[in-house]
Amino acid sequence: MSRRNHHVAVLVLEGAKPLDVGIPAQVFASRPTMPYEVRVCGAAPGLVTGGDGLSYHVAEGLDALEHADTVFIPGYREPATTEPPAAIVGALLSAHERGTRLAAISTGAFALAATGLLNGKRATTHWHYTRALAERHPLVRVDENVLFVDEGDVLTSAGAASGIDLCLHLVRRDHGVGLSNQVARRLVAAPYRSGGQAQYVPRSVPEPLGDLFASTREWALAHIAEPLTLEALARNARVSTRTFSRRFVEDTGYTPMQWVLRARVDLARELLERTDLGVEEIADRVGLGTGANLRLHFQRILGTSPTEYRHTFSA
Repeated sequence: MSRRNHHVAVLVLEGAKPLDVGIPAQVFASRPTMPYEVRVCGAAPGLVTGGDGLSYHVAEGLDALEHADTVFIPGYREPATTEPPAAIVGALLSAHERGTRLAAISTGAFALAATGLLNGKRATTHWHYTRALAERHPLVRVDENVLFVDEGDVLTSAGAASGIDLCLHLVRRDHGVGLSNQVARRLVAAPYRSGGQAQYVPRSVPEPLGDLFASTREWALAHIAEPLTLEALARNARVSTRTFSRRFVEDTGYTPMQWVLRARVDLARELLERTDLGVEEIADRVGLGTGANLRLHFQRILGTSPTEYRHTFSA
């Protein structure tokens, strides 16, 4: 696998939201442990007026996109009434034609949609703007109920915090679960939230179950090699199986047993990346029983085999 650093450009538009700008700049920050290099740019070098009382002084203009492998478009103010400049749209199209991956955070989806590259594809944005995005770009299949959408070479995410989920998703896609978990620990962020998880749960007074569920997830991870049933998980959380199942889906985007399976596959991925253990031993350690079972779930979830995964992502 090539060790050339992956070049990330963060494109700051007028009215850019500071958290949306900071997330990719921080996640992919140039450092010895990260195979990425980040450049922050604008339509032109100099001062860019931002949102929330902040402005940005960017050293580079659109020429920074010419060398980028991934371009992030942070969210910005007034997206429903503001068209991105033609130069921005043209630069994004040219970058995409060169094979660059384009990712929008929050209302940055409006600028990405203006290129036409989202036409006929699923996309999302902050829940407050999903209707406006659908009305302004009717050919885009707007999904208002997810954290992020991965369409391969174009990706979109919901509000600011889900930008972290999108960035971690890309680190996982590029370099495996080990590095993604390392980045999540540095950010003190959840290692993985499903892109299909709801943006928010419309509940005015949350039931006091979140901490119990967090501790139950930790308990499950500590006992991942053992048989884990819905009844055992609900018993640990001290709620009924019905309540546990309903709230677990709301909190994670997965049913409890789907989450357990994903956790087992994730641990298997990390063992494949960082150890020389055989497939049978890994399957036993993560609670999947046999190598055949591990191969089956790897193919279903990741579209590859454990051997090919190890070949791609092992250090």
